[in-house]
Amino acid sequence: MDRYIINEQPLANGAYEIHNATKGCNALPPVPAQIVIGFFANYDLAYKRARMNWPKEKVQPCGYCCQ
Repeated sequence: MDRYIINEQPLANGAYEIHNATKGCNALPPVPAQIVIGFFANYDLAYKRARMNWPKEKVQPCGYCCQ
């Protein structure tokens, strides 16, 4: 199971980016800006949880660690 986080700071397009913190992504936000989504077997499950937690916000995968 991998640990997934979401960046509390939105990107320029207004989306909040999901990262796989277990993979050691170089694009991870600083720890104070990380919100833990949870531990999941894959990105799709983490995305579904993020949509449940933040239904009105736009979320997207990190292009480096969530492909």
